[in-house]
Amino acid sequence: MNRIRRHRRALLALACAVAALGIGPRVAAQAPDVKFAVVAPLSGPWGRGGQLIVDGAQMAVDEINKSGGIKALGGAKVVLVTADAGDSAEKAKAAVQRLLSQEPNLVGGTGAWLSSFTLAITEVTEREKLPWLTLSYADGITARGFKYVFQTSPTGSRFTTEVMPILLDALTAVNGARPKTVALLGDNTPASQSFAKPLAESVAKANNLEVVANEVYTPPLSDATSIVRKVRSANPDIAVLLTSNVPDMKLVMEKLSEFKMTGKVAMYGGGGHLGSPELGQNVRPDVLDGLFFSIANWTTKGMEDLAARFKARSPEPFMPHEAISGYGDMWILKEAIEQAGSADRVKVGETMHRMKLTTGPAAVAYPGGVQFAENGLRTTSRVLLVQWQHGTPVVVAPAELAVAKPLATKR
Repeated sequence: MNRIRRHRRALLALACAVAALGIGPRVAAQAPDVKFAVVAPLSGPWGRGGQLIVDGAQMAVDEINKSGGIKALGGAKVVLVTADAGDSAEKAKAAVQRLLSQEPNLVGGTGAWLSSFTLAITEVTEREKLPWLTLSYADGITARGFKYVFQTSPTGSRFTTEVMPILLDALTAVNGARPKTVALLGDNTPASQSFAKPLAESVAKANNLEVVANEVYTPPLSDATSIVRKVRSANPDIAVLLTSNVPDMKLVMEKLSEFKMTGKVAMYGGGGHLGSPELGQNVRPDVLDGLFFSIANWTTKGMEDLAARFKARSPEPFMPHEAISGYGDMWILKEAIEQAGSADRVKVGETMHRMKLTTGPAAVAYPGGVQFAENGLRTTSRVLLVQWQHGTPVVVAPAELAVAKPLATKR
């Protein structure tokens, strides 16, 4: 027994010596997490859109981690951090400043949904050389000479120029007559005005349209009676509705219905909130049906599997553009790190300017693929025309991406 005890003590001493010398099998160190951010309104009148961005981004992060993480960094896992941009550009700017202070190792991010918020927060992210993606479409976002801002949507002026001929052709085909007059009703946010200004100044005339009214308000809207009454008095063939949030749009659509304009006047709007599930839940289908809106991204032909996966994990009835963009942006950042072989912000930003994604999850989320110009604008972006049909918004143009044909707007 004494010999056994001495033997055990000797083995224990040997094991301690081996451990002290670092000899023997080693446990592989866990690669540090890579953090991506979403800064968007998560409360207030624009909170719904921001939460949808988070939902799409989290779906992408879960898929990235499940598929092995970032392989160039030894399988590093991605962690999503979020910040509420609140209900003003000042709050949005403060939110991103706090986030950068709390998370100094952020590699990239996406947000802030509303163009005025995006313009504010990117002043901060650019100084920090943090690659930042956005679905916002105000022209000024990528007109400032910034190197680390990447705009995945077409600009507002491009929306106006490209969508109007598409809309007019669709209305002519389904209603049997080409519209001649247009009335504008919109808020004074940068996104809305980036569409309204060129429409009123040049695009309407280029498409043989007379602007018969141009009503502008400051959101949020408390009562739509006055502005809708002025639009009704102008008796337009098309009412262009440039709101920027669901509550305002609900008030406008209900007032248009009350004034017997829905089903008689073609309705068109710009912005992703016009396809929000919340809008469909709060406005009757007979009021919404026929409403057109333009968007940079929606569930198009070829995206059926992505939309089905989102619906399987979400209570949403469809996958809106905010969720699609949040999803695609996480994959863009992931692929940039893979190609850069580094999580260094500057290297990731430089890589995003050079890379071209034509296959994979990011290219599925963004039809046409992902490639950015020197100013950060995605060169492969498309303008889509979507229409509410039987309680669901569906892509009706361009034909190669459409999942349905447009319905008549005059019933």
